[in-house]
Amino acid sequence: MANLDLARLQFAVTTIYHFFFVPLTLGLSVLVALMQTQYYRTSDETYKRMTKFWGKLFLINFAMGVVTGIVQEFQFGMNWSEYSRFVGDIFGAPLAVEALMAFFIESTFLGVWLFGWDRLGKRAHLASIWLVAIAANLSALWILIANSFMQEPVGYALQNGRAEMTDFLALLTNPHVLVQYPHVFFSGVTTAAFFVLGISAWHLLRKSKNLDVFRRSANWAVVYGFIGVVMVILVGHTQAQHMVQAQPMKMAAAEALWDSENPASMSLFTIGDEPGRKDVFSIRVPGLLSFLAYNRFEGEVKGINDLQAEYEETYGPGDYVPPIALNYWSFRLMIGTGMLMLLLALIGLYTVIQNKTENARWFLRLLPLAIFLPYLANTTGWLLTELGRQPWIVFGLQRVENAVSPNVSAEIVLLSLVGFTLLYGILMVADIYLLAKFARDDSSVSPEPDGAQPVPAASF
Repeated sequence: MANLDLARLQFAVTTIYHFFFVPLTLGLSVLVALMQTQYYRTSDETYKRMTKFWGKLFLINFAMGVVTGIVQEFQFGMNWSEYSRFVGDIFGAPLAVEALMAFFIESTFLGVWLFGWDRLGKRAHLASIWLVAIAANLSALWILIANSFMQEPVGYALQNGRAEMTDFLALLTNPHVLVQYPHVFFSGVTTAAFFVLGISAWHLLRKSKNLDVFRRSANWAVVYGFIGVVMVILVGHTQAQHMVQAQPMKMAAAEALWDSENPASMSLFTIGDEPGRKDVFSIRVPGLLSFLAYNRFEGEVKGINDLQAEYEETYGPGDYVPPIALNYWSFRLMIGTGMLMLLLALIGLYTVIQNKTENARWFLRLLPLAIFLPYLANTTGWLLTELGRQPWIVFGLQRVENAVSPNVSAEIVLLSLVGFTLLYGILMVADIYLLAKFARDDSSVSPEPDGAQPVPAASF
């Protein structure tokens, strides 16, 4: 394999591994903070036990996220040195702010929270977990600001063969950030909700000795998950509309829409001839893609063939079509799992309202398996985001083949690819083992024995 192909494969492998942990960190940090807030408000020990139980799982996930994320930035300077040279003036700025501000706050106050139980005052301790949650989500925001420049470049000028920043505010208010960040945030909310719901359902099924903790956790997760799924769908709709305007080729690839249509039909199932750029077999719903794009059943959505001709006129000869099959099926898996999670959230909401959650054992049996649904949706959504931009690494400015380092040999990239894959595989096994071990162990949520005296808390 060529250096370029190996570098792309390595970045894909490490990014997908890392992105397994990110959404759960974003959503679970907020949920744990909400649980502790309720403990602060009510002094109900059940909420304290909930906070400690889910906080322990959050810590395991956070540690793995940090370990797998560090590698990402090294690759920019090694495998993708030409990319870093071309756009480093812009791309590096939000990443530096993320590391120096958000990540340091998150890491510091996570330690304060972990070791501050019964040592800090309740208000100070509560503030520490909220700082962790806010900083974690600010960290994601800065990273998405950097990524959004790759999707929709703004606030720059081309000088001396490089893209240089001219407007930092434009970078912060990039229209792509305004639709991408809420989608990622609520995906994290959904991931955390189904994670908590699945583990709580397992404990409810086996009648764990601390049923009050898991009964209440399940109820919280149902509401949290319903909000998350609904918002993901609504924001995703807005994101798709922006995609039609800013990256029409990505939407055309996601729909296997070969020729422009008005009104545009949406594909339910398509078998396509990708080299010939035509359908072999297709089931389509008339006008539905126009509705997705414009909120009305009319309006032109540009097709792959027309966009290819348009891009050749704008950017010169070349193939500007991303991998159709990967984008098409990624889009459908993302939407399909999203709709399935919405159905489960609605059923869960009904059982909570009717106070029948523990009696709906058939539903509880499904929930541990449903933990994997948001991970599938997150991964396929991220694949669509990145693959749909191809062949560009920075849309309209730099192609992927021009971004790879000329000084790193294919042999070195292959060696590091094998090493990272094996190491990350071991870390994934360790992460799943630790999460499963502590998720099954409900001894940590048992009430404190009578007569136990906590360490005196400092005043705040």
